[in-house]
Amino acid sequence: MDDSWNLIFSYTRAQAIEDGVLIDVTAQAKETGFKFHTVVTDNLFHTYLEPPAGLEGEGQSVSGRLHDLFTLLRTAILGQSATDYLELDVLFLMAPARHERVRIIAVVGPGDHGEPVMTCMLEGDD
Repeated sequence: MDDSWNLIFSYTRAQAIEDGVLIDVTAQAKETGFKFHTVVTDNLFHTYLEPPAGLEGEGQSVSGRLHDLFTLLRTAILGQSATDYLELDVLFLMAPARHERVRIIAVVGPGDHGEPVMTCMLEGDD
């Protein structure tokens, strides 16, 4: 940024994580081979990654859902040429025997210090 610009407001990725707008899932992403710092939006996390009540006996957990998401995402990425943006549909179990197809968007861009970071979100979460 050049000095002729007047910065009015800035909201960093670190602040968004601290505020809970973004949820750090880097450790879970690394388990499936991702090397970048990775977050999901709070909307994606609370709407789909946290299993709805009533699924306790169905083997559903946040860690399992994250693993499934990152496995599907990694497979989709491996099938693409180099890209920093990917959309994929994922099925989430929302009630016994009821799945919901959800469009997930994954974007790789610069973090607060220019390092590559990945954000996974729902449509409209940007």
